[in-house]
Amino acid sequence: MDIKYELNSMKKETREHVDFLSMEEIQKARDFHKSFKEYEPTPLVSLKNMAETFGVKGIYVKDETYRMGLNAFKVLGSSYAIGKYIAQKLNKDISELPYDKMVSDETKQELGEITFATTTDGNHGRGLAWTAERLRQHSVVYMPKGTQEIRLKNIQKLGAEAEITDLNYDDAVRYTFAKAQENGWIVVQDTAWEGYTEIPTWIMQGYGTLALEAFEQLQQAGVAEPTHIFVQAGVGSFAGAVQGFFTNVCKDNPSTVVVEAGAADCLYKSAVAKDGNPHAVGGDLSTIMAGLACGEANTIGWDVLRDNSTMFVSCPDWVAANGMRILGNPLGNDTKVVSGESGAVPTGLFVELMTNPQLEDMRKALKLDENSQVLIFSTEGDTDPDMYRDIVWNGKYRHVNRKKTRTSNSVLPGFNSLPELLRP
Repeated sequence: MDIKYELNSMKKETREHVDFLSMEEIQKARDFHKSFKEYEPTPLVSLKNMAETFGVKGIYVKDETYRMGLNAFKVLGSSYAIGKYIAQKLNKDISELPYDKMVSDETKQELGEITFATTTDGNHGRGLAWTAERLRQHSVVYMPKGTQEIRLKNIQKLGAEAEITDLNYDDAVRYTFAKAQENGWIVVQDTAWEGYTEIPTWIMQGYGTLALEAFEQLQQAGVAEPTHIFVQAGVGSFAGAVQGFFTNVCKDNPSTVVVEAGAADCLYKSAVAKDGNPHAVGGDLSTIMAGLACGEANTIGWDVLRDNSTMFVSCPDWVAANGMRILGNPLGNDTKVVSGESGAVPTGLFVELMTNPQLEDMRKALKLDENSQVLIFSTEGDTDPDMYRDIVWNGKYRHVNRKKTRTSNSVLPGFNSLPELLRP
């Protein structure tokens, strides 16, 4: 399976759909997250040797393995959505309800017992269960078929009722909604459609905390704005949150590359259709990138990405696997990043883009050069440790036909010879 890409012909560079991701709104989300004792900004890693190797000015990777002790970023969205829901129920603004007030006996008595429900491949459900436990509420989590047992157990350890279904992700979402209607549960899902937009909007705002941290960390590193952003997408909520925030705060809108799993590339297919509407992908959605195995786009996120992103890319599993190995085995004294399958695919794509002559047109279209400041998000760590070891130690999911696209020593003009680590 090859890398496929589509330049965004629908791009408008408009702020029509991004007001809810303004600096003011995202600062409010971060203030809420700061009220949790577990909160601290995750590192922004500067890969100086990699940048020199590939002839760009800088490569910066946001490492989400340190997020709230949960090894992934997803808790930012679920916690803020739950916080906003509780604040709304109490007729208060979220700024009036930091963590300490939200867990007080007075608040608990006024709220009663609430059950929050969701569908997840692992990280989102774990974040929801973590939040519900800390806010003295209940959670129910349904997981799509093929979910690894360790992801289920990590959620159950946090007190959630959780099970793996025999449904794909999108059908499991529908199942969750049906069960919630039967039982009076509140669904916290980042998939939006007509009639269900408020909670997905809050989730996206919660994700904005990560983008705000990265923006401030870049400035602390002497980088006013990124020129390029590589961001992964499942339903597109996270990618839309990142795109919307940086569209709001940057003088020059960065060139944003939206990266998907080839088996679940609904955004890429929507870009190919060129009609402005989101298009779904069905079937089993079988990919090692479990966090991206979503076949139906969040309509709110799609509007943001359609109007502002530069390119949509569909990637086979070997791209993510390469990204995991590269981040886990850095050049020189660059910092190691332990990145899971969904976390590493943007890095894998970037390296392939800069080393594979068959993708030269793609690289030129993005104008990646010696002035480029590249921001990449590693959204999860080794959330499936066995899979991580199989890929990084045992070489699973290598691109066996890679040598057909270049000889082992060939690189694009203007770049230094690649170290042995990055050769096929």
